[in-house]
Amino acid sequence: MTENAISINIKPDAAEMIKSKMDADHQIVILALDDGSTKYSKKGGTCTIGDSFQFVILAEKDPKYNISIENNAGLDLYTAQPETTFFEPGLVVNARNSTLSLSSDSGIIDGGMTVTQYEPEAITADDLKNGGQC
Repeated sequence: MTENAISINIKPDAAEMIKSKMDADHQIVILALDDGSTKYSKKGGTCTIGDSFQFVILAEKDPKYNISIENNAGLDLYTAQPETTFFEPGLVVNARNSTLSLSSDSGIIDGGMTVTQYEPEAITADDLKNGGQC
């Protein structure tokens, strides 16, 4: 999928889950990999590469996440180039049983997405060595 054509359909229940993590100071949303490859992820190791995504709520824009994603939920939503490798036409975020899923016309990309409000914290060498939650 090209950078110029990224759009996502966020179902109403999913939009509510995302917006519930927002507040007056945290209005920027990014769609990021959750595989240990970004500062927003505590997961790591080869068991999660490319199959885990998350929404992260930020207080200000991250210059690495500079690709705008059109969406029907009115979110100020961005992603980064590495994430687009996994995007296909027909992106949809759905909510079922308090769990978010990301899918495309080809099927489910991630059936267990998370939404977190970003608060910087240190990741220890032990976290990296042991693969975080992997």
